[in-house]
Amino acid sequence: MSKIDILAFGAHPDDIELSCVGTLMNSISNGKKVGLVDLTQGELGTRGSGELRLVEAENSRKLMGAEYRHNLGMRDGFFEVDEEHLMQIIREIRFGRPEIVLANSVDDRHPDHGRAAQLVHRACFLAGLQRIESTYNGEKQTKWRPSAVYHYIQDMNLEPDLVVDISNTFEKKIECIKCFSSQFFDPTSEEPETPLSGHDFFDFIAGKAKTYGRHIGAEYAEMFTAHRYIGVDDISKLQ
Repeated sequence: MSKIDILAFGAHPDDIELSCVGTLMNSISNGKKVGLVDLTQGELGTRGSGELRLVEAENSRKLMGAEYRHNLGMRDGFFEVDEEHLMQIIREIRFGRPEIVLANSVDDRHPDHGRAAQLVHRACFLAGLQRIESTYNGEKQTKWRPSAVYHYIQDMNLEPDLVVDISNTFEKKIECIKCFSSQFFDPTSEEPETPLSGHDFFDFIAGKAKTYGRHIGAEYAEMFTAHRYIGVDDISKLQ
């Protein structure tokens, strides 16, 4: 497996699509390599099943053009920030050797999201420590620490540190989200309604993207927070 540029983590399949897939597709269109890692199968979700979401996730991966998508099989709702789960994330970071990592929101309605954010952020540091040993498919790994970690904003309206113009990829972002058809509006579905399954949910997604895009003069945008200052070498490139 060749080195990738960006590795995006999601606590559940569809977290990445809902929150940062436009940004990922921007990078892919510019020749960057992207990898995806879902921590759980989302098996506690009200609609669909864990097995079905694996199929939906792979369909979305193909559509967006990511290099690979791994599912770590952590227990939905019950994974913790402990050594066992940290080591799983460390292995993925050392496998892909990304320069940038994208992770769940630091605070959100679903408690798995904030916990996943802590897990990935801590693992990114630990993956750079030589004395932590790991193997992947039986092969010994070498240390690797990403240059930057950004947390995408999800349901709650947090104050962003970084806003990315996704006007050119927004329509395809919606197509990727719709790959998870079991989770969203389907007039023929007999499964229970959820906050995501209403017919107006995609209006919410568009409205939120438009709100943040307006502040940078873009039609649509995705938002991120960071733990450290974001630096640039050319101030004229900022919007």
